[in-house]
Amino acid sequence: MNFRTFLRHMREGFKNVFRNGWMSLASITSIVVSLLVLGVFILLVLNVNELADKADSAVQIKVHLELNVDEKLRQTLQAEIGAMPEVSKVEFISKEQGMKELREDLGPDAETVLGSFDEANNPLNEALLVEVVKSTTVGEVAAKIEKLNTIHPEKPIYKVKYGKGTIETLFKVTRTIRNVGFVFVAGLGVMSMFLISNTIRVTILARRREIGIMKLVGATNSFIRWPFFVEGALIGVLGSVITVLVLYIGYTGLSETVKSDPLIGSSLIPFSDIWLLLSGLMIGLGVLIGVWGSTVSIRKFLKV
Repeated sequence: MNFRTFLRHMREGFKNVFRNGWMSLASITSIVVSLLVLGVFILLVLNVNELADKADSAVQIKVHLELNVDEKLRQTLQAEIGAMPEVSKVEFISKEQGMKELREDLGPDAETVLGSFDEANNPLNEALLVEVVKSTTVGEVAAKIEKLNTIHPEKPIYKVKYGKGTIETLFKVTRTIRNVGFVFVAGLGVMSMFLISNTIRVTILARRREIGIMKLVGATNSFIRWPFFVEGALIGVLGSVITVLVLYIGYTGLSETVKSDPLIGSSLIPFSDIWLLLSGLMIGLGVLIGVWGSTVSIRKFLKV
């Protein structure tokens, strides 16, 4: 194909989009609706995954020490826990720090609940706050820490807490949400392709006489196909760009609402962090669907 023929195909493809106004509009609308549903599910899955990752990273083990543990034994215990390959960080929490954090957590009720306690009669245990490399190993690490009591005759560990039962349930829920989300996105993607290709097929069906005449006067299959390829790609680009704009407006508005609502207590992923992925995916799918729909639909009418 020489450059002049290529320009001719491009020109004809662009003309066909505007020449068949209502049919093109129907195809673009179909693409926008389908990609919009798909885009909403993608944004939902991305944010659910982000929340799941935050929940995973917040998983910690709190090792409460006995009241009579001396400084040297505590440092030895801290070093032993820190040496475990599954552990990323071990932080010592003194009685004073524990009381301060407890007062902050209780807020206005702190004086009522803890009014009689001070540094002299602090009832809290010293503790070690343990962070793990992978949140899924938290149960295993907690069990290993508990076994350290069998090594030291002083039995320095009073209690190991990590939300046993709740954490395992959280992992199951987040894993299920991720898997279901990916299945939904994949299913919607396939459904969108068939829906849009059928709409494009209707637009080409309305022009079967034009294709038949071109075929009868000697036009080659590739000569007939190329303008339809260009037209399908352009329709896909227009539909996907409109979809991205609608998603941007809706998502940024929702982000501001979520951010300003104290009851939700969380925020969505900034659109600036995901716009490149989302735009590339939407435009790529739009072009693919447009070209694929044109290719599949026109094949029947080239057999003259």
